[in-house]
Amino acid sequence: MSSFSQRLSDAILRTKTPLVVGLDPRLENLPKTYAPLVNGNIWDQAQAIREFCYWVIDVVADLVPAVKPQLAFFEELGPAGTQALADVVRYAREKQLLIIGDGKRGDIGTTASAYANAYLGVHSPWGMDSLTINPYLGVDTLQPFVQTARQRAAGIFVLVKTSNKGSGDFQDLIMRSESAAAETLYQRVAAELNRLAHEANAATDTYNLCEIGAVVGATYPQQLVDLRERMPKCWLLIPGFGAQGGTAQDTAGGFHPNGLGAIVNSSRAILYSFDPDDHSHGWVDAVRQATHNANQQLRDGTPAANL
Repeated sequence: MSSFSQRLSDAILRTKTPLVVGLDPRLENLPKTYAPLVNGNIWDQAQAIREFCYWVIDVVADLVPAVKPQLAFFEELGPAGTQALADVVRYAREKQLLIIGDGKRGDIGTTASAYANAYLGVHSPWGMDSLTINPYLGVDTLQPFVQTARQRAAGIFVLVKTSNKGSGDFQDLIMRSESAAAETLYQRVAAELNRLAHEANAATDTYNLCEIGAVVGATYPQQLVDLRERMPKCWLLIPGFGAQGGTAQDTAGGFHPNGLGAIVNSSRAILYSFDPDDHSHGWVDAVRQATHNANQQLRDGTPAANL
């Protein structure tokens, strides 16, 4: 199997877009056609989010390189929801989409290894292509994810500067030491990811990008430019575009001039672009049109025009 980075680059070049559609199936926001299931028992609700995600995947499969299931919206339904997640991942893979599991996992020692094996390992029951990782338990907690990703040609996206308003409460704290210049906590994390990306066994693609990625929000465009420079080999997963207020122009600093190096997530602005009172299947057309619109915005406002 080719490296995750190569598969991602190839998929972006094939679809001519860096857009990733987030699969955040919120029961209260589903189209009215799903009301009988949403008002049923937990297995009915799981069926509703499964069918909704299937429809979304069908709508966007030829328009984007990847989807990003948000694990929480499946896990809140317990075993019924996790079975739905497994089905959605399988279905997305059948449609030739790359899958970014958004679980923000992170832990110490063997627990981190178990998470890595579960989502990324050679015998992973989920079989995801990549996973979001929380690094704030320490550098050593990243190693099991990095090692497992390299064994299976998978990828990871590590939280660096997240898109939420409160991200600066901790991530912007200034770190000082006798041996290095003062830097923020998120810049310290970025420096570690840059080191991992330059290791001899990093799985780079033909564009000199590797399987190590970082999550950097579109809501902080100046920091995005800075972090692109600090991590030249890392893919940047950029949330915050669309419903959180980030524009295509805000994401532009995350790209390399050739249009690669960044993927931009949109969830709510695409999934729930329809009239909530529409009882027909008109929402399907709305989701497809919203995906087209997002693609065009990224082509107009970022180096994605060069793909």
